[in-house]
Amino acid sequence: MPTTPPCASPSRRRATPQSDQGPVATREANLAIEGMTCAACVARVEKALNRVDGATASVSLATERARVLVPEGIDDTVLIQAVRAAGYGARAAADAPLDTSGAVADAAAHLRIRLIVAVVLSAPVLLVSMIPPLQFPAWQWVSFALATPVVWWCGWTFHRGAWQALRHRGFSMDSLVSLGSAVAWAWSAVAVIFLGAGEIGMTMHMSLTPSGGSGAEVYFEVAAGIVALVLLGRWLEARARRTAGSAIRALLAFAPDRATLLRDGVEREVPVAEVVVGDLVVVRPGDRIAVDGEVVEGQSAVDRALLTGESVPVEVGPGDEVEGGSLNAGGRIVVRALRVGSETAVHRVAALVEAAQAGKAPVQRLADRVAAVFVPAVILIAVGTLIGWLATGHPAGEAMTAAVAVLVISCPCALGLATPVALMVGTGRGAELGILIGGPEVLESTRRVTVAVLDKTGTLTEGVMKVADVRPAAGHDPDRVLALAGAAEAGSEHPIGRAITAAAAERAALLPVAAFVAKAGVGVTADVDGHQVHVGRAEEGAAGSHTTVRVTVDGEDAGLIEVNDVVRPESAQAIAMLRELGLRPLMLTGDAAGPAHAVAAVLGIDDVVSDVFPEDKSRVVRELMEAGEVVAMAGDGVNDAPALVTADLGIAMGTGTDVAAEAADITLVTPDPRAIADAIRLSRRTLRTIQGNLLWAFGYNVAAIPLAVMGLLNPLIAAAAMGLSSIFVVTNSLRLRGFKPAR
Repeated sequence: MPTTPPCASPSRRRATPQSDQGPVATREANLAIEGMTCAACVARVEKALNRVDGATASVSLATERARVLVPEGIDDTVLIQAVRAAGYGARAAADAPLDTSGAVADAAAHLRIRLIVAVVLSAPVLLVSMIPPLQFPAWQWVSFALATPVVWWCGWTFHRGAWQALRHRGFSMDSLVSLGSAVAWAWSAVAVIFLGAGEIGMTMHMSLTPSGGSGAEVYFEVAAGIVALVLLGRWLEARARRTAGSAIRALLAFAPDRATLLRDGVEREVPVAEVVVGDLVVVRPGDRIAVDGEVVEGQSAVDRALLTGESVPVEVGPGDEVEGGSLNAGGRIVVRALRVGSETAVHRVAALVEAAQAGKAPVQRLADRVAAVFVPAVILIAVGTLIGWLATGHPAGEAMTAAVAVLVISCPCALGLATPVALMVGTGRGAELGILIGGPEVLESTRRVTVAVLDKTGTLTEGVMKVADVRPAAGHDPDRVLALAGAAEAGSEHPIGRAITAAAAERAALLPVAAFVAKAGVGVTADVDGHQVHVGRAEEGAAGSHTTVRVTVDGEDAGLIEVNDVVRPESAQAIAMLRELGLRPLMLTGDAAGPAHAVAAVLGIDDVVSDVFPEDKSRVVRELMEAGEVVAMAGDGVNDAPALVTADLGIAMGTGTDVAAEAADITLVTPDPRAIADAIRLSRRTLRTIQGNLLWAFGYNVAAIPLAVMGLLNPLIAAAAMGLSSIFVVTNSLRLRGFKPAR
């Protein structure tokens, strides 16, 4: 039976701030930030928010969101004012996941217009400047006229950002682009008007390095080219961010905005916002379910691929739960609403994905701190380059060109995008596959895991007891034995009793029962069809692979019934997949040693810890950790929650409870145990992508700045390289969309 996937709170495992009076009540504020362009901006916004008393902020450039843990008494207005004081826009974001596709699309459209104008006007400037035969009389004046709107209108977004940062005594990537393009334009304008470069018939040769120049040379192609190339990079980045954020949009797009209510026998279509808990919702074939609820009428097949990543429809009928956003692929059903609006599974999953995307890996926090001092350091290096070249007797044109190259090549765009874009794509792909990764900190844990501790019941097995065999005593019929035992157990709440009753009900109607008595550890006794029937556990059951119960009728042995918890058909492959990842599987269960080892033997598990009480599971995990192991714990029940919290990596299975998911780092919407290995594989691959992005971003700047200082980079080439570095980081991250689950 399908169950609503448990969704963990984004704030799990968060430390509670302390004061002299004890713990401080906190809440999580969610802000949308406007105007950020690079990692330096992120660092400035975080610094401004963290100055608010008691606040701890995490800001993401890719999602343009800030999540802030603040004391209950601090209003969002205080946080918004702090961000605005730092020179950026801010507004309170809704508690529901923010679908930024509209904002990103608007930003991309705005950049596209300026990019088109910049390309149209810059192209002739570049051609005439780089190809001497094309330099017609007065070409430099035409270049002056064409480059001016490119620098000051198309590039206005950079100048505005630089000015805003400067007003608040700071710098950003915009500062470097603005300063580089403005200096190149201003120098060229002075050269044309005052230094003789405006003489009709003047020609100039293009060089990949700033050598051989003089005061009479102009660099309008550099000024215009910088703006055009950086705009191109920004536009491609905006498009890529829209693609990277497609997971949240896809989830929300499948949540219907209208529903068909059934009231007093009359069907009426209404906006889904009008549906309340308890309403009856009609779902016709081909429609998507608008709410999380319970089927009360009809039979159908429901496609849950949206939430689980698995395309095989699940048969549902009265009593089964269904999730909003799932597709009704069969007949008409009537669903009683249990959760509506932002409480539905699809919205809660989207909220988890967004919360994960807003987080930061420790290495990205280091990058942000570096970026905060990087821009002013680059400006000082550029000034030093200019002075150094002039002091060593180089022409002013060469000195200026080398300084501009330093400014442009150093833009830390790639640093700001290295983690968030990869995290957006990786967690988004995980959501499509039913794998909800709690955040970037989780990625580091998956890399170090050495032991996978697996709860047996509900994780490796179905978690539902079933009758495997009936062995009647001499003179007794197996169907009669099962019928008597099933009737006696009809009043029992024990899983074994329910399994026997269900098996008996499948064969015939249950017999009448009277005088039912249940004793813990002993069994049940009841009067069934004129006979006194006792059903209790047999001693020999602990030695076999089944749990065995003994049935006596009127004091005489009537036979044995074997009951077992069915092993999931995918479990053996799941264990093999974990071994391929270098993890040692260990099964943890409260079952007796016999049944536990029998299941382990079937699955190929060598290490088994049995007869463990629920409260002792966390102790077992802790002992493994104390022995030097890095432990991943996968479980699905309330009794697994302490162990999930204790483990280095907690994984909650999709058949489990909200309590288990609250304690976990990764939540699997699907009950398929192979998803455990898929989750670890995806997390490790995402981490490798982030590390590769950061390595490229740092290495690019470390290698490129000395080249620019030494005059080995033309500013135009530097602008192209800077733009390509950002594009590389984004496209490298987008490769995660091609992740294929082994299952």
